[in-house]
Amino acid sequence: MDQIARTPKDIGTLLRNARKAQGLTQGELAARAGVWQRTVSNIETSSSGAKLETVFDLLAALDLELRVAPRSKMRPGDLEDIF
Repeated sequence: MDQIARTPKDIGTLLRNARKAQGLTQGELAARAGVWQRTVSNIETSSSGAKLETVFDLLAALDLELRVAPRSKMRPGDLEDIF
């Protein structure tokens, strides 16, 4: 499951998708990560600035890791290959 995240909203979406893929509720994920359910909700909807430590706690609770790579560059013709 390699996905690109470039914004807090992207991180929230990735966490939500991973949580749902594992069949967890926000409350269950929160309990695993040692945070409040509301914190999970806020991060998933990117309605508040999350501490980096909290994001790492959620990633660990989902058995995920963060990898840093150079930004990919799309060329205009690359979109044609998708469709």
